[in-house]
Amino acid sequence: MQRQDSQDAPLFGEDEDHIRLRKSKISAILVYLLCDILSTGFIACMVTIILLLSCDFWTVKNVSGRLLVGLRWWNQVDDDGKSHWVFESWKQTHSMNTASHAESRIFWLGLIVCPVFWVMFVFSTIFSLKIKWLAVVIMGLVLQWANLYGYVRCKVGGKSNLRNMAKNYLGVQIFKQAMKKSERP
Repeated sequence: MQRQDSQDAPLFGEDEDHIRLRKSKISAILVYLLCDILSTGFIACMVTIILLLSCDFWTVKNVSGRLLVGLRWWNQVDDDGKSHWVFESWKQTHSMNTASHAESRIFWLGLIVCPVFWVMFVFSTIFSLKIKWLAVVIMGLVLQWANLYGYVRCKVGGKSNLRNMAKNYLGVQIFKQAMKKSERP
């Protein structure tokens, strides 16, 4: 779905340092890993981690995605009370405002790697029998997965089926390989 002019949201902080946005991605993970060393209070650690996760979720969803890759997603409730998910990507002409190719790759790498860490934390929490931490790691997994899912839907198109996209990609790759082999003498 292309960006709709009636729903343009003003971009802010385009001249701000993108490094600050990337640092927020790892803060909750570091606090989770170092919590036993830094503090003995479970409640204080839990609240700190959930606040950091929430700040990271909001920053990635509302700021980083727009600035670094030109994508955004949100939920909209219409006049009838029905909920609709909206997934947008900017036209190529708007991508001039987005960050460099390297920053875009860092954004996608962080978006993919962080849910993997939280999945590992879920399993390590279960296997180490630290069940009190299970709610925290599941919250981390859910928030990171929601951003990943939202941005993948924005990238491939809000209404397209991810399975069809994967089939088309594999078909194109097989076709390219066959063309390369047929071009060789």
